[in-house]
Amino acid sequence: MSTGLETTGLTKSFGGVRAVDGATVAFRHGKVNALIGPNGSGKTTFFNCVTGMIKPDSGTASYHGRDITGRPPHRIARAGIGRSFQLCRIFPRMTALENLLVPVRSRTLLGRLVSARQRADLDRARELLTRVGIEHLADVQARDLSYGQQKLLELAGVLMADPETVLLDEPAGGVNPALIERIRELVRALNAEGRTFLIVEHNMDLVMSLSDHVVVFDRGRPIAAGTPDEVRNDPRVLEAYLGI
Repeated sequence: MSTGLETTGLTKSFGGVRAVDGATVAFRHGKVNALIGPNGSGKTTFFNCVTGMIKPDSGTASYHGRDITGRPPHRIARAGIGRSFQLCRIFPRMTALENLLVPVRSRTLLGRLVSARQRADLDRARELLTRVGIEHLADVQARDLSYGQQKLLELAGVLMADPETVLLDEPAGGVNPALIERIRELVRALNAEGRTFLIVEHNMDLVMSLSDHVVVFDRGRPIAAGTPDEVRNDPRVLEAYLGI
């Protein structure tokens, strides 16, 4: 099985606390991967290290064999990795459609001029709003969307850059069951089209129903990896979650 995103000995400390502690892990390319673990086990810090939001203290991260350790976020994004955040990062006073157009318009000095590229970006933005199911909200300010709709908007924004690998940080957090099902369907469809996913999530029903490969973190390092069934029955995972 080929791997895309891998880390070797990745470490990040805050003061005297090692949030990520020598993590060596590989995720399956072309599959839906999940990264789970108790609160405080280092999952979001791991995401931040591999996407360039923070610089690791030591260790390496690589993507398709190329070292991406410590690169700035925009370069990692250009390498084919997109991500969402635990708390939505959107422009609240812009419409849903404008939220998708801001990143792509900043690529050119002629951003204020109508061009074939801009028309293509506009068409793609509308297509993605339809894909995630909020096309009817295109002209609504993002701050007036429900939290679940904001999550869908953020996902559409990630897809706007056409990443090969998508990292989702708690996509189901604070979302109602109907929208969770919509997220489940989207991930399945996008994966079937060739996108790799790595999902941090506490909703175990979503994790176990979606994932091909699950990695479990505890105290900043991986303690188990395998299929959902293998992980579900691993005594190390039971101990980390349940203390048994």
